[in-house]
Amino acid sequence: MERIVLFWHRRDLRQHDNAGLAAALQSGYPVVPLFIYDREILDLLPSRRDARVTYIYDEVERLARQTEQAGGTFLAFYGKPTEVFAQLTQQYEVAAVYTNEDYEPYATVRDSSIAEQLRAVGADFKAYKDQVIFAKNEILSKSGTPPKVFGAYSKAWLAALRDEHLAPYPSRELFTSANLAELTDATPRPTLEQMSFVRYEQLIPAAELPAEELVRNYHQTRDKPGLVNSSTRRSVHLRFGTLSVRELMRQARELNPKLLNELIWRDFFMMLLWHYPFTATESYDPRLRQVPYRNNEAEFQAWCEGRTGYPLVDAGMRELNQTGYMPNRARIAAAGFLVKHLLIDWRWGDRYFADKLLDYDMAQNVGNWQWMAGTGAVAAPWFRVYSPQSQQEQYDASFAYVWQWIPEFGTCEYPKPIVDHKFARERAIATFRASYQGAG
Repeated sequence: MERIVLFWHRRDLRQHDNAGLAAALQSGYPVVPLFIYDREILDLLPSRRDARVTYIYDEVERLARQTEQAGGTFLAFYGKPTEVFAQLTQQYEVAAVYTNEDYEPYATVRDSSIAEQLRAVGADFKAYKDQVIFAKNEILSKSGTPPKVFGAYSKAWLAALRDEHLAPYPSRELFTSANLAELTDATPRPTLEQMSFVRYEQLIPAAELPAEELVRNYHQTRDKPGLVNSSTRRSVHLRFGTLSVRELMRQARELNPKLLNELIWRDFFMMLLWHYPFTATESYDPRLRQVPYRNNEAEFQAWCEGRTGYPLVDAGMRELNQTGYMPNRARIAAAGFLVKHLLIDWRWGDRYFADKLLDYDMAQNVGNWQWMAGTGAVAAPWFRVYSPQSQQEQYDASFAYVWQWIPEFGTCEYPKPIVDHKFARERAIATFRASYQGAG
């Protein structure tokens, strides 16, 4: 039986500029691309009607068609990775499994387990850096520790950057029949229905670089939620790897340093989560792990449904619920309001965003929620409480964004504020101060 290499797609649903795929195609063995609908992840979803699963499915099927057109076989399974690899290593002579690194806590544990499982049957496990420019310990402070101040990290990141870090990998050029394996006994790929998911689509922009004009104006539009093209909206494609981060980095470096800076934040949060995996479920700052949050369920429900009486917060939540998207400034307003004005645990908001956001990424979500709460490795001061009214006046003064998502705004049907800003601000500061000083 001919020995093969499996290339395991995860957060890299593309054939072009793919680091791990390029390495697999140069391994000297015929390659079989593979995707696993991981039940350890999918079975935890609150609904079988999830636009992200539909999108992943469609992209996997696109990759399968492209592989077949190139003369190879694409495998897909619905199951637990350990069980899938046990089946594949029994069925085929697997020389190695190639993949790209994933820095989330579950993924790092899973990959270590898979690597050990493969070694036991004489197969290698090779993981490559692909979804970030710098990862793990590549950017450290002078003391050899991960930077916890973004300014220092960004400065070191930029100093370390070389053209070759943004150079594309030749995976598409290498994706030919000469480097692919064609299996005659391949297991049929599962359908959405066979996995008990219902097809559900939400609007996602094309997986291509944004228009140059949009990128050039990014620093002027990113905080104006009422504009149609206020941001690149490519975060979904970075999340699922349908767009290479190197592509977008090259464009940003050429056209807009503010966009480049935002992409550096992405590397930063992934680095922090890898170093501090406990922050996925626990506040980084030990002094703020025992904050006596109120966690009022009725108020949380009002926040979820966009019925707080604060229009920028409500518009953002309603857009999220209807589209799976939420502009940056609305995310800041909504997150700050939940934690500080309502004194609801940031983890409640993190979970809600995880269920709803098309571009949900654990590192970015956790990093930003802890930043807003003041509990993270990098954080806004715990005593900072944004005024929703001031945010409204500064970023949506004409109420264009609000009118788009709250048609009853300005009528008696729109609710009055569920909490007074001045009162909520003083309550939040007193609560956080007591926790901060009491733990000291």
